[in-house]
Amino acid sequence: MKKFKEEYVFAYLMIAPTIIGLIILNIWPMIQTLYLSLNTTGDFGNNTWVGLDNYKHMLTDPSVIHATINTFKYTIVSVPVGIFLSLIVAVLLNANIKGKTIYRTIYFLPMVSAPAAVAMIWRILYNGDYGIFNFLLSKIGIHGVKWLTNPTTAIFCIIVVGIWSTLGYNMVILLAGLQEIPTTLYEAAEIDGAGPIRQFFNITLPLISPTMFFVVVTTMIGSLQVFDLIFMMIDRTNSALESTQSLVYLFYKHSFVMNDKGYGSAIIMLLLIIILVITVIQLKLQKKWVHYQ
Repeated sequence: MKKFKEEYVFAYLMIAPTIIGLIILNIWPMIQTLYLSLNTTGDFGNNTWVGLDNYKHMLTDPSVIHATINTFKYTIVSVPVGIFLSLIVAVLLNANIKGKTIYRTIYFLPMVSAPAAVAMIWRILYNGDYGIFNFLLSKIGIHGVKWLTNPTTAIFCIIVVGIWSTLGYNMVILLAGLQEIPTTLYEAAEIDGAGPIRQFFNITLPLISPTMFFVVVTTMIGSLQVFDLIFMMIDRTNSALESTQSLVYLFYKHSFVMNDKGYGSAIIMLLLIIILVITVIQLKLQKKWVHYQ
């Protein structure tokens, strides 16, 4: 019995740093944010209790509604397209080809690059006056497009950068899942006469589904929290800002630009609820398509 208790104490000591870090860095800030969302911030930084007034105002605020739509638009497009491309690249780089280590490094480079540098380079590429995209279009007689100032195209330009910047990370994770699949299954499928396409749908996809589930959940959470690309690629004076700003960007604007931390906290609590609901739905639906060995 004494030895059993000692093992329990030792186990708790081992996980204590993680638990303490989780409480200090995640749980306590979340509690503070919830408290702030029930207050309004005055001109001198003092908080006044207003209850649910911030949430009532948020539900009828056009900027919050537009930011929510923009966030979902970014997520709905970037997540499936990004995961599909990552899976294709992972399958190709899992094959026996020359120089695949170099290709893997090239695809992973955007993930280790500074987000500010990535955003600035893409901003130059999208520039309506001297950007390379408009330069190439001019060579075939097409008039240049105002990529980042046109409300119609700006959000899709950001989506392209988001997909490009996360492609390598998802590719590496999926590649690790592919390498866990026994080669004997493919050899047996070839003996039975199954071609590459049939092998992909009957062997690769089912066995990689747990890894795919992890990638889908993490990528969707990251997409719902998009901020840095919008902040660094779209100026405050840009006419396309309203068509591109996300909920996190709106939280930043109200909390740190307008100094209304109470309303900003209410916005971020809305995003937290959205993420929790979507994640719970994913956990329920994964039973229908995820196949654990």
